Amino acid sequence: MSPTVPDDGPPPLPPSGFEPPPYPYDRLLTIKARAAARFADDGGLVDCSIGTPCDPPPPAVLEAMASSGTERGYPTSQGSRAYREAAAGWLARRFGVSVDPDTELAACVGTKEFVASTAQYLRLRTPGRDTVLYPAVSYPTYAMGALLGGCRPVPVRELPDGRGLDLASVDPTDIDRALLVWANTPSNPSGALTDMDRVAAWGRSHGIPVFSDECYAEFTWDGPPATVLSTGLDGVVAVHSLSKRSNLAGARVGFYAGDPDLVGFLLEVRKHAGLMVAGPVQAGGAIAYADDEHVVDQRHRYHERLDFLAGVVADIGVPTPIPAGGFYLWVPVPEAHRAGSGTSGHGSGGGGGIGDADGSGAWALTEDLAVEGGLLVSPGDLYGPDGAGHVRMAVVQPMERLELAADRLSRAGSLTPH
Repeated sequence: MSPTVPDDGPPPLPPSGFEPPPYPYDRLLTIKARAAARFADDGGLVDCSIGTPCDPPPPAVLEAMASSGTERGYPTSQGSRAYREAAAGWLARRFGVSVDPDTELAACVGTKEFVASTAQYLRLRTPGRDTVLYPAVSYPTYAMGALLGGCRPVPVRELPDGRGLDLASVDPTDIDRALLVWANTPSNPSGALTDMDRVAAWGRSHGIPVFSDECYAEFTWDGPPATVLSTGLDGVVAVHSLSKRSNLAGARVGFYAGDPDLVGFLLEVRKHAGLMVAGPVQAGGAIAYADDEHVVDQRHRYHERLDFLAGVVADIGVPTPIPAGGFYLWVPVPEAHRAGSGTSGHGSGGGGGIGDADGSGAWALTEDLAVEGGLLVSPGDLYGPDGAGHVRMAVVQPMERLELAADRLSRAGSLTPH
């Protein structure tokens, strides 16, 4: 059975109304400040906690953004024809799928806002459904988007073989109430790959739209990249971004594509909400999607860093496999930190308690990596309670910065809880 909140509707609001929880990465600020102060005169903090690209976008993309002349007028919510055709062309080249850029694809302002708002918009259309299914270990915005839309976020655990969601475990009541299901492949944070055929078939059999977040698809290491669109467009939408593929996280540009009915409905609502990618950014995005060579270079960079950092953590007693996809190491918390997490004094950001279920072992490891090596990572419980036995390391720093952290950790020796 998938874990659920009470079945009588969305979680009740307190008398004062909705109060946002702490932003996940703000919980790291105390540890971050402590480590930054300690290593201020020794090269500074090496921040691998957030997947913010450090490498430059292609020069032609920046040139297009600077010279488009589109900044004077309002852009369309759908996106320019040049941008939509470039995105559709990339889908055809990379995945072998065909979508109509006029009716089956539209721009979004980066994909985070799309993830955060889709449940709200779909519930306007289908008010009788109020449940959002999403991976139990995942990017926090799937659950938060459900809450912001007045829906019930229901986490679904992953299959033991790493092929994605254990949809057979979903409670029939949750199926009846499901507004949509989110898939994420490669997974952030674990890098696991989802069997898209199985998820799409399940969604169609239950009349539940499948939304597939595929922002890390270009960084698939085990086999070719996958998209839910390869199963056909009926009842599915794929979401893509240039933040990771082309190092354009600051530009906020992506697209959604798939079922023309779903794409069309969301487009019309998003027009009213004023969700538009800036014209110059669309011009740059069209150039980025038309070029594949810079992505090959970026793949080499990330794979080199994954190999290097996996070796670093193995040397300090935390062997970690290279993920099937993505640019994160999903590092298991060693037994010493699990056993000591209840009494070590670490983990104030993740809660107290004995053992690892509350994430305190991951917070203890996070603090040791930061204080001993000046390497900031993310405790796994930021991605849901089921992530509590891991920390996530984003290989978004250049090699010389990773080497600096490796040298400091090497001098510190094997990490043990203080």
